[in-house]
Amino acid sequence: MVNFEEIVEKARKFRDTLTKEDFLEFYGYYRQATEGDCNIEEPEDEEEKARYNAWKSKAGLTLEDAKAHYIEVYKKHAAKYE
Repeated sequence: MVNFEEIVEKARKFRDTLTKEDFLEFYGYYRQATEGDCNIEEPEDEEEKARYNAWKSKAGLTLEDAKAHYIEVYKKHAAKYE
């Protein structure tokens, strides 16, 4: 069975080709899976704010649940980007 760290490495290979929406979906789950609930202040920069909101929207997920969601997002998008 593939683990979270292996999926993260696979996903990094197509990071530069992701749509903004897909990137933010990965980003939100990744930050939640590695750091827990969002612990930063909302930034003013629009791009940083989009990342902040993607992470903030995953609040309450356990690290393990966020990892599982990240893997599912990878499975959903892998064929499109590989």
